[in-house]
Amino acid sequence: MGSLPKYNFMTKEELLAKLKTIITPYVQNQEGLEALHEDTDFIKDLEINSANLVDVVLDVEDEFDIEIDNEAMEKMITVKDSIAVIESKLASK
Repeated sequence: MGSLPKYNFMTKEELLAKLKTIITPYVQNQEGLEALHEDTDFIKDLEINSANLVDVVLDVEDEFDIEIDNEAMEKMITVKDSIAVIESKLASK
């Protein structure tokens, strides 16, 4: 059996689906969640508070087995930016 990391070959759609699952418990605006797209802003569109954004980042780290530093965390404001950070961290593993 090979030991390839399970997320190295994920499509953007698969990453988006995983991210949606991770953020769902923290979303206050369900309509925003249903209309989720790359430009969705976690705070403005989904009404996730800043304390819960830290929880989202921790959950992302656990799910993808990556480490997100403060600089990268500050970029994770929209879905598109978050996917870019995740892809970058996965690529550098």
